[in-house]
Amino acid sequence: MTPTARTAPDTDRDPRHPDLAEVTLQQILEALVDPVRRGIVAQLAADGCGSMACGGFDLTVSNSTATHHFRVLREAGLIRQSYAGTSKMNVLRRAEVDAAFPGLLEALLGAERAGG
Repeated sequence: MTPTARTAPDTDRDPRHPDLAEVTLQQILEALVDPVRRGIVAQLAADGCGSMACGGFDLTVSNSTATHHFRVLREAGLIRQSYAGTSKMNVLRRAEVDAAFPGLLEALLGAERAGG
């Protein structure tokens, strides 16, 4: 049997990360309309190493609500998630998003820094 592309549903250990060629501007904007999700993106952009565990974010929501927000960002192609031991790590897909939607993240981050 020859290997094929993974078609099984997402699992917590192997979440699906969309190709940004498949992501629309509307999906990105809908993901970023929520202030909690914008805060997650801003924290990832500000993080020096570029990767943060879910528990390392300064969030004002419950763990289950945070999980929802991370899933929305992942499904919109904004973050990539992977496991490092028992920690789910998050990385901003900045280069990919910048290539697909030039200037969008910089505008968002500039507005967040300005308090908007």
